[in-house]
Amino acid sequence: MRAVSAVDVRTIFRVASALVIFIFTCGPASRDTTGTLHSIQRIERTLRVFAFLIISFGWFGRNAETVDFDGGKIGSAPQGWTLANTHRGDPGRWMVHPDSTAPSKPNVLAQLSADKNRAHFALALFDHGYCRDGDLSVNLKMISGKADQIAGLIWRYQDPNNYYALYLSAIEDKITVHKMVDGKATAIVQGSGSGQISAVSRRVDPQEWNLVKIQFRDAHTIVFFNHRKLFEVEDQTFVKPGKTGVWTKSDTVAYFDDFRIDKKK
Repeated sequence: MRAVSAVDVRTIFRVASALVIFIFTCGPASRDTTGTLHSIQRIERTLRVFAFLIISFGWFGRNAETVDFDGGKIGSAPQGWTLANTHRGDPGRWMVHPDSTAPSKPNVLAQLSADKNRAHFALALFDHGYCRDGDLSVNLKMISGKADQIAGLIWRYQDPNNYYALYLSAIEDKITVHKMVDGKATAIVQGSGSGQISAVSRRVDPQEWNLVKIQFRDAHTIVFFNHRKLFEVEDQTFVKPGKTGVWTKSDTVAYFDDFRIDKKK
C-alpha cells in the first residue's frame, strides 16, 4: 500500500526556480545579460503567483494523504488500517484486491464478506486519518448485495457504535448522512419545517466507479457526488476529533480506491 503525502509548495517553488536559473545560465552566450535577468525575474514572479494559487485553492493540502492500495499485499488487509464492526458479526473481509478498472490501477481495497445480517456494519478505519475537520473522499464501486448495496465514508469515529457515516444505496438510489449513536443509526435531516428531507435521490450504478466526497467543518457537512455538490447538513452530535474511513452494510460487496483525507483541524 502506498500513502502519498501532500507536496510542500515551498519545495516546488525552489526546484522550479533552480531549473529556470539553470536553463538561462546554460543558454546561448550571445543572450543579452540584462534581458536574461529580467526574464528570470518575470518567471520567478510567475512562480510565486502559482505557489500562492496552489495554497489559496488547496491544490496541495499540507495535511493531505492519499492511499491507493497499489503497494499492499494482495489478499491481505492493508497496513495502517484498523478493522471494526457495529453490531453483531465480524469486521468483514477487508483486503487488497486487484481490479483492472480501478481509477488508479492495479489494486483496490475490497470488502468481500456477504454477511446477510441487515444490522451488520463492516468498518475500515485509516489510522492516520484522525481529525476534527477535513476534506474526505474515495472512489467507490458497488459489486453485489441481495439484502443491501450500501457503502460510504466514515468520519469523527469515536468507537464502533458512535460516528458519522455517508450512506450510498445502489438499490434505493439515494444518498444520506447518518449519525450512529450508541449503535443506532439516524438520518440527519436537511432543511426546516415542511421542507425537511432525509435523503437525496441520485443514481448509484452498480459495477461503476463513483467519486464521493465530504467537507466537514464544526457542525457543518457538505456532500459531493462525482464532483457535484449535492446537499449540506448541520449536526453537533460529535464535536471531538476521530478517525476517518470507509464502511459497508449487510451483504454489500464493494471496492474502494484513492482514499484521501485532507486534515484541516
